[in-house]
Amino acid sequence: MQIAEVMTRSVDLADPDMKLRSAAQKMQKDDIGALPVGENDRLIGMVTDRDIVMRGVTGSRSTTNMTVRDAMSEKICYCFEDQSLEEAADLMAKHQVHRLPVLNRDKRMVGIIALADLARNGAGGAKAALKALCGIAQESGVPRRV
Repeated sequence: MQIAEVMTRSVDLADPDMKLRSAAQKMQKDDIGALPVGENDRLIGMVTDRDIVMRGVTGSRSTTNMTVRDAMSEKICYCFEDQSLEEAADLMAKHQVHRLPVLNRDKRMVGIIALADLARNGAGGAKAALKALCGIAQESGVPRRV
């Protein structure tokens, strides 16, 4: 099964100059954990709830004037819509991410796929991706402390 068959197509891009507080409010309102960041019709980053906490709330700067650009992750892992669900699961496990922006072959964002999408659709690698993300030791099944 291909990623295009299960991905979420309606994804809003955050503007990098959007206030961090506005991004957090949007994430809360939409009940999502991440927003892709776009500029000039290109994907340039991703801001997650964790980014907001780690780079914003716990940082030494005041978050009042912080923008999405200040907190976003610029190195983005992504997949292509014509790849298999197993390939998406492998990428998530390798990079320890919960979601991937989905691009077409022109490198335009066309959606997003989450670990939950893989699990719902029986992707063979979803279990391995989940184990990698949760830090579960494969031998014992006991969560590791970090």
